[in-house]
Amino acid sequence: MKIAVVSRSGREVVKGGIELDASMEEDSPLSHVNFVYISAKKFYPARQRLTLPLQPGERGRPIVLDPKKNILDYSDGNANTMTIMFKDLGPQVSYRTLFFWEYLGPLAIYPIFYFLPVYKVFGYVEKRVIHPVQTYAMYYWCFHYFKRIIETFFVHRFSHATSPLSNVFRNCAYYWSFGTYIAYYVNHPLYTPVDDLQWKIGFGFGLICQVSNFYCHLILKNLRSSDGGGGYQIPREFLFNIVTCANYTTEIYQWLGFNIATQTVAGYLFLVAATGIMTNWALAKHRRLKKVDRALRGRHERGIFFN
Repeated sequence: MKIAVVSRSGREVVKGGIELDASMEEDSPLSHVNFVYISAKKFYPARQRLTLPLQPGERGRPIVLDPKKNILDYSDGNANTMTIMFKDLGPQVSYRTLFFWEYLGPLAIYPIFYFLPVYKVFGYVEKRVIHPVQTYAMYYWCFHYFKRIIETFFVHRFSHATSPLSNVFRNCAYYWSFGTYIAYYVNHPLYTPVDDLQWKIGFGFGLICQVSNFYCHLILKNLRSSDGGGGYQIPREFLFNIVTCANYTTEIYQWLGFNIATQTVAGYLFLVAATGIMTNWALAKHRRLKKVDRALRGRHERGIFFN
């Protein structure tokens, strides 16, 4: 069999295609196509997206080929030539690298405003009075981002191995800018704290949400195998019995608790932005999980599952 690798414009990407003899066809995962292409080009597997071309008159998204499957799984079995569409996804980084850098910024920036005399640069020369709420806000903030980094390396299992390098700059700009913005105002010499009962309730509620968020991530971890496989599965435990994306819900509520305690415009702007982003993620995942649920119900009705 001959594998023709072409771009979306129809240009031949691998000159002459990739020839597979009979023995190779029997055991030829799509990663073999990646391997052959690496030997000739600079594009490593994570940078590639291989899809089947859409047929004339066919609409929708093309089928993305699974590197773990056999090439013949995508062939009609009759043709001697198979065409695969290639797309360069650009430079890639692992998701752990992406998350580490985006969380490291806020974790490092916030204590600078708390511990160091940075406000002298802005003309505040008098000794700063640190209120208890500012101290607990610093602990709360650092605990959150330290937890996120630990989860990144020891809890999360990713469905995709890599992310575009450009996302590192975009995400870091988002997290680092908001981290600086919030830290500046919460630790400001002219900061006026709320009453003790309010900030204690805010941080107490927020900590409950942080612990709940961690438990939600453990539940999601157990839905995937160690290699990140498993596809979309429906979580059924804890708060997932109430809301589809309990991990996003607890993430939003923990920042609500932080803002109840600290009361800054910067903090509430971050809460609004984060809520909007995670709401879009949650709605998209809800739609995907509804499809999974319908597929599972259909398989049950056809008697495919047996006890």
